[in-house]
Amino acid sequence: MLQPGGAGLADWREIYRGASVRLPPACRALVAESAAAVGRILAKGEPVYGINTGFGKLASVSIAEADLATLQRNIVLSHAAGVGEPSPAPVIRLMLALKVASLAQGASGVRVETVEMLETMLAQGLTPVVPSQGSVGASGDLAPLAHMAAAMIGVGEIEVDGRRLPAAEALKAAGLQPLTLGPKEGLALLNGTQFSTAHALAGLFEAERLFQAALVTGALSTEAAKGSDTPFDPRIHALRKQPGQIEAAEALRRLMAGSAIRASHLKDDERVQDPYCLRCQPQVMGAALDVLRQAATTLEREANGVTDNPLIFPEADEALSGGNFHAEPVAFAADMIALAVCEIGSLAERRIAMLVDPALSGLPAFLTPQPGLNSGFMIPQVTAAALVSENKQRAYPASVDSIPTSANQEDHVSMAAHGAVRLAPMVRNATAVVGIELLAAAQGCDFHAPLTSSAALEGVRADLRAWVPTLDHDRHMAPDLDAACDLVRTGGVTAAAGLPLPGIA
Repeated sequence: MLQPGGAGLADWREIYRGASVRLPPACRALVAESAAAVGRILAKGEPVYGINTGFGKLASVSIAEADLATLQRNIVLSHAAGVGEPSPAPVIRLMLALKVASLAQGASGVRVETVEMLETMLAQGLTPVVPSQGSVGASGDLAPLAHMAAAMIGVGEIEVDGRRLPAAEALKAAGLQPLTLGPKEGLALLNGTQFSTAHALAGLFEAERLFQAALVTGALSTEAAKGSDTPFDPRIHALRKQPGQIEAAEALRRLMAGSAIRASHLKDDERVQDPYCLRCQPQVMGAALDVLRQAATTLEREANGVTDNPLIFPEADEALSGGNFHAEPVAFAADMIALAVCEIGSLAERRIAMLVDPALSGLPAFLTPQPGLNSGFMIPQVTAAALVSENKQRAYPASVDSIPTSANQEDHVSMAAHGAVRLAPMVRNATAVVGIELLAAAQGCDFHAPLTSSAALEGVRADLRAWVPTLDHDRHMAPDLDAACDLVRTGGVTAAAGLPLPGIA
């Protein structure tokens, strides 16, 4: 049961992963009263933006009552102007759920049947095909949400079971009639931050998995390099008082607890301090965790908010125009997630570089038993470096890049959609980096046999070795990388560790 205005991050995560969406019955009364209020407002004969006027710069144009349905249809058709690759179906499914939760709070003036149409599309797996480009993140995610609304009226395309069909055909096959929009409904569907928020939430959920996997691979790299766990001592982190840092250090300690590799160099180790990529893991990863949690707080609020315009207040029969559609909070949150993802991958790449360098790691060059004849992990580290540099370029804040639109009526925009859509490729890049680290760290630990690591990290190595054998000589590396990346992406790395790890909530 989705509680509009009160859903938690866990609810949105489950919907993103495929859970069903069902509204409490009480929501229908709120929606019906809001639609009735629109009727009463229209009866006054006064101009009300988006209900009986044009849109944007054309807000001063009055629309006759006979043309109100055409007005709402026209805004959908004219605004469905997105371009680019379709957004992933799970993200658009989440977008639909976010729109349902917003409309169901009874401040948007839509009819019950409009909300039920979205519910039914979610229940039957009818996912509008929504291009990924075209929103500037203010006046709502107009173009993406227009493609959603177009599918509801039988225009555009809908994805069903992985197939793209004409929207009218897909609706008919599901036993649904295309929706005829009532007063304000086109505008209510188009206005809002649901496209940006859905992409940002998806990026957040994937970044959480990435973060947890990077804690595991970071611990494994520390073992491979015979690094010290002294920098993870809780007394150090208690003095700084940063919660993420404290939790990251605790996780690293638990991941390495009971390691025979660590016990083997507790005494008489000539090294005084490890490189920052090992020693400062709690500080960097902890800061990333704090940033992800701050972004999560913002996005949870946004997911529970009402962000269209104008907003309907039935108790006073008023329609108030404001700017809740401006997605600046989402833009800032997306930028924060991007920074965290970039740093997680950057630190992991430095650990890979450390492991392949015998002067730093004490291991054979490029982690191969016969360097020279074999190149070992030389080029996987280069690949990781390329991906990290790409993420650095993508991490530039989108929120600072406003551009005027709509003949300067919409003269400051958030670029939240840009910021949010770029998170998925950034997480994919960082996932590959952490996957490469998983391979390199496990290979490094192989050189310490018969010594073993902790039970948690040995579980991770065993899971990896079920798919990827030790690299004793050069072979086709791409399949190894694919397998390791899949373990990171699907949560297999953290599951194999078998320990609770800190997350966004």
